[in-house]
Amino acid sequence: MSKGDSHSRKAEYFLKLNNLFQDYSRVLVVSVDNVGSNQMHLIRKSVRGEAIVLMGKNTMVRKAIRGLMVENPALEKLLPFIKGNVGFVFTNGDLKEVRDKVISYRIKAPAKAGAVAPCNVKIPAGNTGMEPGKTSFFQALGIPTKITKGLIEIISEVNLIQAGTKVGASEATLLNMMNVSPFTYGLEVVQVYDHGAVFGADILDITDETLLEYLTSAIRNIAALSMQLKVPSVASVPHHIINAYKNILAIAAVTDYSFPLAEKMKEYLADPSKFAVAAAPVAAAETKVEEKVEEKEESDEDMGFGLFD
Repeated sequence: MSKGDSHSRKAEYFLKLNNLFQDYSRVLVVSVDNVGSNQMHLIRKSVRGEAIVLMGKNTMVRKAIRGLMVENPALEKLLPFIKGNVGFVFTNGDLKEVRDKVISYRIKAPAKAGAVAPCNVKIPAGNTGMEPGKTSFFQALGIPTKITKGLIEIISEVNLIQAGTKVGASEATLLNMMNVSPFTYGLEVVQVYDHGAVFGADILDITDETLLEYLTSAIRNIAALSMQLKVPSVASVPHHIINAYKNILAIAAVTDYSFPLAEKMKEYLADPSKFAVAAAPVAAAETKVEEKVEEKEESDEDMGFGLFD
């Protein structure tokens, strides 16, 4: 490739990146470690019409973004995350839906010596189907085994590899001998850019129910703090009103003071038998339900035979 062609391709890339940042206000910064070209083709196909996936050299991307920062200073927030094997997914649609699509295409891969494990790897207890001559591999890794019917059997489950650690040669050899491909690789969302704001990908998993739980918890804490400090707030006012109402009822119960809502309470206190009258309809309804259940059970018994007759 000539020097002129190289400059031309860079200019085209800068122009394309510029147009994408102008046309799209939402961007997923994704890690593309161990992702093959065919896998990338399937990902691009799955989001066609909703998003555009763009890859490029980090030096070119950083240079292009610095040039765009004149018109859009918020893009500077992306610079710290442009390191390693990363790419961009541009969209104006729902970030969670696009994220779910691009991360759904994953492929299984065998463990390779020196690779960083993306997850924990456990070997379950049981027969391995391997001959006794290969016992040394298990012994080297401290895996308890025994010989059962001429085959190696693992006595108990073993945590072979921890997530985030490098895979050793012995672990990789053993897993390959057992035909186990413990890892899956695909795009991983590193960071999210949305209308100038940058945040972690885990924010996309927050639902309306989660927000409501946090909001409810915050309101309870504010109400409790306000009541303890005796400083009224919007959150504590309903509790203050209810407590004041209870206090007025308590005063009315032991004095001659009364008001319409306290009259019924005074009637019950003056004649406790009214409690029984009020509770009678509820008790009667419960009795009817019990009688219906008993009648149903009796009718089943009157069939003249049991389930196992």
